[in-house]
Amino acid sequence: MGSDESADGRSALESQISADLRILTAESEQIGRVFADVHDVRPTDFRALLHVMVAETRGQPITSGELRQRMGLSGAAITYLVDRMMASGHITRQSDPGDRRKVILRYSDSGLDTARAFFAPLGQHTRTAMADLPDGDLAAARRVFAALIDAMRRYQDELASVEPPSSQRADTG
Repeated sequence: MGSDESADGRSALESQISADLRILTAESEQIGRVFADVHDVRPTDFRALLHVMVAETRGQPITSGELRQRMGLSGAAITYLVDRMMASGHITRQSDPGDRRKVILRYSDSGLDTARAFFAPLGQHTRTAMADLPDGDLAAARRVFAALIDAMRRYQDELASVEPPSSQRADTG
């Protein structure tokens, strides 16, 4: 196989991985919508819960300010959202053990129980789907996901440094 054929094959594989990632994102968003409907939370609340869970999974709990930034909400809107999520029993506020001046958001025990009960069947489907895949394939997939996550984070950093377009529009009337 020539270098052109190899490059074309790689390009096609990278395109398919990108397409698969979009499909995975769409499926995930649909499951999140169902969770929100079943548990009477708004889609924005589910996104917030997801950010809290991702932060906890990474071992870096999130503050209200960081959540506000991740979600692109105003200070007042994030306060309302956090208060609503606390009132519904999904999250708690805790003092940051590393800096007592900071307050971090954590899943409450009942919030974790709710999430685990809903997502446990998905976990079982996932384990079943991957059961016949060799460990080497799973390790390769993990490396691909890590590379994709890194690329998305770098792009987010680039986007954060871009000036938003002017809110003033040309008069067309």
